[in-house]
Amino acid sequence: MTVEGRKTRKSQGASGVCTSTKKELVERVVQRTGYPRVMVLRCVQEFLDQIVRELKNGHRLEFRDFGVFELHERAARTAQNPRTLEKVAVPARKIIKFKPGLAIRTILSSQSAAATLTEVKPARKRATPM
Repeated sequence: MTVEGRKTRKSQGASGVCTSTKKELVERVVQRTGYPRVMVLRCVQEFLDQIVRELKNGHRLEFRDFGVFELHERAARTAQNPRTLEKVAVPARKIIKFKPGLAIRTILSSQSAAATLTEVKPARKRATPM
């Protein structure tokens, strides 16, 4: 598979779905913007680090038109080992839930693979200064 004229290796998971890596995403941004690879990598990593920090602090992250990340508490429960039928206590834990926004849902459900966020929703009008 090629990305902007470069060969990349796409790994396939057990479900047969191709997986993109952070390195491949950074490379695409470099190709599209012309920014130095090191700068793009630092920006992407800092962005991901900030998302993790916000979630760790219990904050909800909302990216307009993209979606919402929220931290939820999964309650403790009792499960059963299917092989031995032994009861096992499963402790409570935190999970991350993602709810896609309208624009991303529209893009994913559209027949056109070339749709982008900017094509789905027109730019908002900016207030003019008085």
